[in-house]
Amino acid sequence: MTSTYHIVLLPGDGIGPEVVAGTRRVLEELAPAFELAFRFETHLMGGCAIDASGRPLPEETLAACKQADAVLLGAVGGPKWSDPNAPVRPEQGLLALRKELGLYANLRPVRIFPQLRNASSLKPEVLEGVDLLVVRELTGGIYFGPREEGPDRSYDTMLYTRPEIERVVRVAARAARRRRKHLTSVDKANVLGVSRLWRRVTTEVMANEFPDVTLEHQLVDAMAMHLIRRPADFDVIVSGNLFGDILTDEAAMLAGSMGMLPSASLGEGTRGLYEPIHGSAPDIAGQGIANPLATILSAAMMLRHSFAQEAAAQAIEDAVARALAAGYRTPDLAAVAAADQTVEVVGTEAMVSVVCDFLHTD
Repeated sequence: MTSTYHIVLLPGDGIGPEVVAGTRRVLEELAPAFELAFRFETHLMGGCAIDASGRPLPEETLAACKQADAVLLGAVGGPKWSDPNAPVRPEQGLLALRKELGLYANLRPVRIFPQLRNASSLKPEVLEGVDLLVVRELTGGIYFGPREEGPDRSYDTMLYTRPEIERVVRVAARAARRRRKHLTSVDKANVLGVSRLWRRVTTEVMANEFPDVTLEHQLVDAMAMHLIRRPADFDVIVSGNLFGDILTDEAAMLAGSMGMLPSASLGEGTRGLYEPIHGSAPDIAGQGIANPLATILSAAMMLRHSFAQEAAAQAIEDAVARALAAGYRTPDLAAVAAADQTVEVVGTEAMVSVVCDFLHTD
């Protein structure tokens, strides 16, 4: 029996429409082999939505996302809307969408493809065995706490409650239980009271509910160092909103290119928001050279987390790995190759076609 899923596409700005269109092609190519059917619906969000409606997240877009099984986002923002003092900005749409859908946990896997080891600024031996997952709390913390902004005095408040900490720690602990059963919680408990609450609640949740998962605590400044010095030592990392925002971008560079890393934002149910971690890259928009692989890998996460289609998710991930192993590279990865490997530089559509071809390779 064919399983049908309703996906809302939010192409967004810059290269977003290009990488989302390519990912839709991959899903459509994949569907018959796994008896899947996808119903796609496209809506505006971000800068393009501001231009069309004056709002970064129009009501009709939000309503569609609430009715969908999953949401696939390209990227939002660009120089046209980059003034931080502007009352309406593209990133407000993303923050509002996460909040409205109750998506409180952002999952960012960092896997080092062997063929891209030279893309990182770190030595290859440091990257050996790196396979980690960062879980960032999304809807609390300093980005959403009480604030005031004025000409001579401003403040932002890092505020967390016990339930907010408990739920994101459970997401991270369940992920660790499926992996290598090691969880690292990141805070600043030597200085911040909110971090001492974070550490205390995390310790209680892990002791009471996940005694089989090893827990360690790291201060955020030390963790920033450890991610560079010994990244292979970590399995699952959980952190609050601000610290997680910074650490996930740092971890992204272990892989050498933001064009390779997917993400998933999840809540209590199965609906999730899936997006590449890269930005809108307006400098290359419309040139047909954007790397679609992070968005394609985000679709694999969608199949796994929202649709429980593990085999289909694995098929996409395997196809991406085969494409890289065969030497195909988008321009952002063009200089990366093993000494004995010939690289073929291809554009966005050609890379999508290559991945589609490898979907049918056993």
